Amino acid sequence: MEESRRPHLVVLSGAGISAESGIQTFRASDGLWADHPIEAVATPEAWTRDPERVLRFYDARRDQVRRARPNAAHRALAALETPGFRVSIITQNIDDLHERAGSRDVLHLHGEILQARSSVDPRLRYPLRRGGIRLGDVCDKGSQLRPDVVWFGESVPRFGEACDIAATADLLLVVGTSLAVMPAASLLEYVPLDTPCVLVDPEAHALAPPGVVRLDRPAGEGVPALVRHWRREGRLWVPETLFE
Repeated sequence: MEESRRPHLVVLSGAGISAESGIQTFRASDGLWADHPIEAVATPEAWTRDPERVLRFYDARRDQVRRARPNAAHRALAALETPGFRVSIITQNIDDLHERAGSRDVLHLHGEILQARSSVDPRLRYPLRRGGIRLGDVCDKGSQLRPDVVWFGESVPRFGEACDIAATADLLLVVGTSLAVMPAASLLEYVPLDTPCVLVDPEAHALAPPGVVRLDRPAGEGVPALVRHWRREGRLWVPETLFE
């Protein structure tokens, strides 16, 4: 089947899908973020004030990501990439769990923790296959390396690209996000008006805006069920009675 004719699933994934693999969200009451206020480790001002603390924090997050493993939701989305379906993932997450599950078309809105980048030229990125970043580690232009993540208060450089992807969706699947983080949450506005949208989250009924199909299930339960349904039917749609 030609790519342009394959049903195109666009996925917007958030922290909830990775939380099921053991990666703490910044809203959690325990874990890595508990003793580190956002303004102390995840802003440009924090980097200017205390870069060593910022680097230590992201080293710990990086270790957590390396220990984590893709869960059933990650694997199900990767498995849908068959000759019959096209799958594009737009993720707010900075981990590589989608890729490790086998997904091939993944756009990271907020960067990738397993990469470092130049402090003066964001085009200069370097994979971190092991270890982390230390003060004195520099890019090819001699500038200190920093985590390749978008901090609070910074622009989201790949948002325009994400909007273009959303505009081509035959179905938008939102997984594990509160739809409270901007500009990612506004991607729903770029989906064609007649395109169905589905939110999978334990709190879906409280989070989803009107017109969005709500599945109050964890990602690891809801996403595999949807994928089985789509593969069986050969099309992208979800009946609201799926879990009744």
